[in-house]
Amino acid sequence: MSGPALRRVWLALGANLGERVANLRAGLDALVAGGVAIDVVSSVYDTPPWPVESDPRFANIAVSGQSALTAHELLALCKAIEADEGRDFDAPRYSPRSLDVDILAIEGELVSVSDLEIPHARMHERAFVLVPLAEIAPGFIHPRSGRTVEELLASVEREGVEVIDAAGWWTAR
Repeated sequence: MSGPALRRVWLALGANLGERVANLRAGLDALVAGGVAIDVVSSVYDTPPWPVESDPRFANIAVSGQSALTAHELLALCKAIEADEGRDFDAPRYSPRSLDVDILAIEGELVSVSDLEIPHARMHERAFVLVPLAEIAPGFIHPRSGRTVEELLASVEREGVEVIDAAGWWTAR
C-alpha cells in the first residue's frame, strides 16, 4: 500500500526581526523536518517593509519542494514553525516578525476557505514574493489568473528589492 501522493509546493519565507537569514535557515530546516522535501531555494532578497514603511526591512525567499501534506496540514506546519521562531500571533497584523511562512501554491490545489487561500490571495501584488519566486519558477502559471510569475512580476514595482545572499546559500542537512 502506498502513502499519499507527493505534490509540488511553493512557499515564501520572510523575516524582519533578529538574525533574519538565520531565521530563514531555521524555517527551512523545520519545513524539511516537518515533511517538505525542499529542492529549490531562491537567493535571499532584502526588501522594503510592507505596508508599514517605518518597520525594519525584510529578508525574503521563495522555495519549492514536494510534500504529501494536505493544504491544512501544511498550514499547521507553517504556523507551528512561526511560533517556534517567536512569532507573536496576538500582535497587530503586519507587525514585524522573526519569521513568516506563507503557502503560495500547491500543485493541483485551489482552496478558498476562511483560514486558507491557495494560491495565496495577494502573491500577484507583491514584489517581495514575486522576485524570489521568479528566480526559481519563472514559468509557474498562477492557477487563478493564468499568467506566469514572470508576467505577474512585470506588473509590480520592484524598487528596493536587492539580493543579499546568492542562490546556494542554504542546503538541506
